Amino acid sequence: MPAHAHVRARTRRCTAALAAAALAAGPAAFAAPAHAAGGGGKGTADAVVLRTGLDVSLLNKTVNVPLKVSLNEVRAPASAEKTALTVRVDGVDKGKPVQVLRADAASAKATADRKGAEAHSSLARAEVHVPGLPLLSLVEVEKATSKAVCEAGRQPVAESNLLGQVTALGKKVTLSTGGVTRVEAPGVGEVTLDLSKTHTTSRTAAATALELKVSLNPLKLNVAEVTGTVTLVAASCESPEAPDAADPSADPSAEPSPGVQAQSAAEPGDSRLAETGGDSTSPYLAGGAVLLLAAGGTALLLARVRARR
Repeated sequence: MPAHAHVRARTRRCTAALAAAALAAGPAAFAAPAHAAGGGGKGTADAVVLRTGLDVSLLNKTVNVPLKVSLNEVRAPASAEKTALTVRVDGVDKGKPVQVLRADAASAKATADRKGAEAHSSLARAEVHVPGLPLLSLVEVEKATSKAVCEAGRQPVAESNLLGQVTALGKKVTLSTGGVTRVEAPGVGEVTLDLSKTHTTSRTAAATALELKVSLNPLKLNVAEVTGTVTLVAASCESPEAPDAADPSADPSAEPSPGVQAQSAAEPGDSRLAETGGDSTSPYLAGGAVLLLAAGGTALLLARVRARR
């Protein structure tokens, strides 16, 4: 067989192989890159008016009684709200109930959904008591509020305010926002007050109007020591993950820009395809044809060069 005939035969086989490869690749060869959908979960929120984590040791020191109570503690998802005013504990003070908190007003509210989460808590004209101090209040507060707001895609916000006079162990406390104050009472013990604490991250916020670290030795009513923490008026939240801005389906309320027709993947019976007589594989066949023509032209050029040689 002449040399040029061998060259033509090889050219035909090469062209056929390239065409087969292009058609076999089909849609996979020309598919657009995939985009991961953004998060759409709900945020979370918590609010509480009073929370105690105290340990009460009796005089004989053979019994330690945990004093862990909370007032108006609410959590979301699902809207939640409470407005109770007082909380009592039984069985510590020689079996008598102890009224831990008295207040004119107390409320806590927490909400959360896919757009964000929010928590509020407040307290007005409140007194906190612990076992062993029946006549002396641990702390008195005129007004305290805390708020935490976490919206999807935005920086969370935390706010806390302690207004009016604050008294601890019978002594007036000079307010120092964001600072720590220690109050001592001879024969009773000491209380450390941490005022108006706030903390935020990229997705969370937390606010506490007043946190007390308690260390008391009242030596009354069969109580030897009271230690632990008391939290007043706290709120916290965590925002949901922000939807992916590149994914239109992440926001169902999103509308197409004026003059741009919203389109989706072709479905059977699509009128736009029917008008042209094409179907969903037309772009892939067109791409295969382009590859086929390019391969044929290259092979023909090589054949001519070899024939000349």
